[in-house]
Amino acid sequence: MQQLRRNRRLRSNDAIRSLVRENTITPHDFLVPIFVVEGKNMKEEIASMPGYYRYSLDTLKTEIKELWALGLKSVLLFVKVPDALKDNKGTEALNPDGLMQRAVKTVKETVPEMLVMTDVALDPFSSYGHDGIVENGYIVNDETCKVLAEMSLSHAQAGADFVAPSDMMDGRILAIRELLEKENFKNTGIMSYSAKYASAFYGPFRDALDSAPGFGDKKTYQMDFANREEAIKETLMDIDEGADIVMVKPGLCYLDIVRDIKDVVDVPVAVYQVSGEYAMVKAAAEKGWLDHNAVMLEQVMAIKRAGAQIIASYFAKDVVKLLG
Repeated sequence: MQQLRRNRRLRSNDAIRSLVRENTITPHDFLVPIFVVEGKNMKEEIASMPGYYRYSLDTLKTEIKELWALGLKSVLLFVKVPDALKDNKGTEALNPDGLMQRAVKTVKETVPEMLVMTDVALDPFSSYGHDGIVENGYIVNDETCKVLAEMSLSHAQAGADFVAPSDMMDGRILAIRELLEKENFKNTGIMSYSAKYASAFYGPFRDALDSAPGFGDKKTYQMDFANREEAIKETLMDIDEGADIVMVKPGLCYLDIVRDIKDVVDVPVAVYQVSGEYAMVKAAAEKGWLDHNAVMLEQVMAIKRAGAQIIASYFAKDVVKLLG
């Protein structure tokens, strides 16, 4: 029998491949993580994340303008807190004139239309480097949730559009949503790190913020990477508590989770392509072992193909510049 269907007809040249392509990458797909530090005229390269930097508030202005000019319209802010300001309860996180609060205001003053999301977790502010308050060597849950809610309110008061709790404490989304509603910040959104796994891919990020745990690990609150169905349970609970966007973290090793969640939720799904994923590509490319740009594009496309509507990625600027 003569073969009438030839799938290669739709792959025969770039024009037809572009015409029938199922997924595309644009600047609108990206949420850009930004690290902020105290000081003046600071743009410090992070040793374990080549080509990525910490910014003081003055240089942050320049970076925000560049992102906006590239069509990147959303940022996720993180702060590196001096050790002298760290304690067990994350007191500095609630300072209305703290670095995060000033960073939010700086972005909004520079480009008012830029969407600003803020990291909500205690580890950058904790003397123990954990995402919660420590009592007798244990990270306590409910007391931590109260602080996270107050922290979120402080970010909203500074002008944040969304808060992004990354801690994985039980019930923190409800605590945050109730306090924001009570204080009339009804339009402040929540992007929840709903399925955040206890991963070995976070190392360079902890270098960037000096936030590695001072003892033990984070396995009593971040998810076991052997688990799949638990991610759906966690995500649905967060949506019930008021999350507007849900996130899977890390990215590439967890694309099955992304697809599972995408299939059962009716809110946007985000993926965080984390520091270790970024660092591996940079290191291998530096050795000449792979084509940096080709691998970078393939990875972000894989995340989009899996179902992510939002990609938090350190590659955002590189991708957008490459796409032209």
